[in-house]
Amino acid sequence: MRTAILFTMCAGMFLVQLDVTVVNVALPTLGSELHADVPQLQWVVVGYSVVLAALLLTGGALGDVLGHRGVVLTGLGVFGAASAACGLAQSAGWLVASRAVQGVGAALLLPGTMAVISGAFPGRTERARALGIWAGISALALPAGPLLGGILVQTAGWRPVFWLNIPIVAAAAVATRRLVPRDVRKPGRVDVPGAATAALALGSAVYAVIAGTPWVGLLAVAAAVAFVVVERRSAAPMLPLPLLRSRQAAGANLVSAAMNFVGLGSVLVFTLYLQDVLHADPIAAAAALLPMFVPMVLLGPVSGRLTARFGPRPQIVTGLLLGAAAMLNLLRIGPGTGYWTLLPTLFVLSIGMGLLTAAVVTAAVSDAPDERAGIAGGINNAARQAGGALGVAVFGAVAGEPGARGSFVHGLHLLGFVSGGLWVVAAVLAVVTVQRRVRGKRLEPTG
Repeated sequence: MRTAILFTMCAGMFLVQLDVTVVNVALPTLGSELHADVPQLQWVVVGYSVVLAALLLTGGALGDVLGHRGVVLTGLGVFGAASAACGLAQSAGWLVASRAVQGVGAALLLPGTMAVISGAFPGRTERARALGIWAGISALALPAGPLLGGILVQTAGWRPVFWLNIPIVAAAAVATRRLVPRDVRKPGRVDVPGAATAALALGSAVYAVIAGTPWVGLLAVAAAVAFVVVERRSAAPMLPLPLLRSRQAAGANLVSAAMNFVGLGSVLVFTLYLQDVLHADPIAAAAALLPMFVPMVLLGPVSGRLTARFGPRPQIVTGLLLGAAAMLNLLRIGPGTGYWTLLPTLFVLSIGMGLLTAAVVTAAVSDAPDERAGIAGGINNAARQAGGALGVAVFGAVAGEPGARGSFVHGLHLLGFVSGGLWVVAAVLAVVTVQRRVRGKRLEPTG
């Protein structure tokens, strides 16, 4: 029974992670069919991640108030309906809107599945083991996304990339209704003003970068200030600001944002480079991207063990410096170079991120009280999603249209230089803010 619950929740989380990467390899094809330019393709990616980042903490709060079983079922329904709408899209705007609704479903699923597993496995050791399986299966979505997307796009077109979600969602919903017991609702309120101002701030920032409109950037700043004011005055804030007073937590969340800023931004431009500049077909492009994902998945458990033994700082600093070197390798790419020049960037960046992921989560939650470790983990996850959304916006804007091969390659050079510098700065920040050892507590994975 409990094992069945675990793998049902893993299916929901797998879909959330899968849709972060599966769409990337389909971008050139759907861009051609829907007559979408690079800014529109960026919104296909960030429309999902912006909403997910903005509503992630709200999704967890809704589960606490309304019951996590019901929230998971709602998340599955929203995600499945939005996936069907994505597959039926007749324009780029339709697809972007449907992706945003997918993000709503994902924001309900991610914290909800974790909470259901925590309830099914109350013992500390068994819960850690179950959440480790949950995190491991969700990590498999990273390499599976591009490969599955490439096969589907080349053999059946881009629409089945989204329709594939529907039978999985249906099966997971039926299993959730049958297996997961109703949980007791807790008294409380959901921070709607906080969620609204967070979504406005992040969405405006991404729009300002993609569209190049400074006045929207000012709106993003104003919304961010309003979010802080709202959270300070709220009786039940979405983001408890005292958790950010820890120097280590603040540093770890900034590092997490920088990590996904470069990681997810790179996936977008590398996919466009492989298919539109090197003219690889979708399956070949997907296979070419595997060195960017497989080492990261394999190193996740190793990083967790190293962090437990040596503390998070050595893994964070090493991972950031490796990633910086990987991105600086982009300066070697020229109009006449090919995949083998890009390969060291893919492989070494993946190793760096594999060392980083478990360590930054550990650093982010280790200063939080035990009863708030889950919220601290949710804040870190939101920081990563927000950083990824901004990364896709910035990387796409800097690289530009891949059809202009010379300027696109020049954009890759600039991105490599800036990204390398950003990760070196993040490494210095980690040295200053992150402790050598966590404070004597065993931490559970947060996804």
